[in-house]
Amino acid sequence: MIRSFTVLALTALLSGSAVSVAGAQPEQNGCTYVLSAPSVVNVSGTDMVTATVNIGACDGAVTYQTTACISLHGADDAGHCAQGRGILPAQVFFQPYRPGATYTATGRGCASKGNPPQKYCQEVGPFTATL
Repeated sequence: MIRSFTVLALTALLSGSAVSVAGAQPEQNGCTYVLSAPSVVNVSGTDMVTATVNIGACDGAVTYQTTACISLHGADDAGHCAQGRGILPAQVFFQPYRPGATYTATGRGCASKGNPPQKYCQEVGPFTATL
């Protein structure tokens, strides 16, 4: 009788803990990244299109690389990309600027976390703007 009660109590306890684990929030891996929409800036008298990938919140991970890219809609090439190392944001400059053209910005951020370190990357965007 005592043995059956112990087994029943242990089963109920384990079932209760399994329910609470199933309802837990998924673990965030790495960092979040924020991509700016394409915009026109003037650099030393020359208009260019730019976009930036900044680091948002991190859950104990260490960002080691961000990448920002801009492409011109309808162009034959893949566009331009720039990288930021470590905690530095990535900022890309695209030229020549063509007024009225459509530009698309995309980004990516990578971080490592854990022991041994695991790589976690997150794509951000795309954002498209006619400038």
